[in-house]
Amino acid sequence: MKKDLPEQLNKDDIVISVTITGDKVVQELNKKYLDRDTTTDVLSFPINEKQEDGTYYLGDVVVNKEQALRQADKYGNDVETEVSELVAHGVLHLLGVHHHDDDEHTVHGKPVKKDAGL
Repeated sequence: MKKDLPEQLNKDDIVISVTITGDKVVQELNKKYLDRDTTTDVLSFPINEKQEDGTYYLGDVVVNKEQALRQADKYGNDVETEVSELVAHGVLHLLGVHHHDDDEHTVHGKPVKKDAGL
């Protein structure tokens, strides 16, 4: 299911926060909001709010640079490409493109806690 964005919105009005961090922070966020006490490569937190300045805050993407370093070779990427692909993956989640077992209340079959914005 794709996210329905406001009709009169253009790409210049969309705001996405991207944070690049490491295992510890990603594990803490994963545990706090998804009840998973493990690290992962990327997390997405949809916000979907119109801001006072007229922009639309789509959400937050958090990329784990340490995991990107570990998995870059596996996927035949340099680290920069791997981080870029993880950002793109996170943005797709913000737009409503999910894994087959995701819905608006779960990610990979795990419940998502309310107020998961960063």
